[in-house]
Amino acid sequence: MANIKSAKKRTRRNARRADINGARRGRVRTHVKKVEAALEAGDREAAEKALKAAQPELMRGVARGVLHRNTAARKVARLNARVKALG
Repeated sequence: MANIKSAKKRTRRNARRADINGARRGRVRTHVKKVEAALEAGDREAAEKALKAAQPELMRGVARGVLHRNTAARKVARLNARVKALG
């Protein structure tokens, strides 16, 4: 355990940030799962709608430092390709 005051503060702050980042990552995963669920059901209209909602959420994760830029771009590209393949 840290003894220095600034180190204790850093520990508290890191715990808070971990909670916030976990929630952000969870939001992204939820949106991606909604797209995948629509794809599994074969509902193109719902998949397109879900993808439209998931894309900004992924990019927001990048802006907040939760996801790497290339990871988000790859996920969007793969989901987009799967949605296109449905039609």
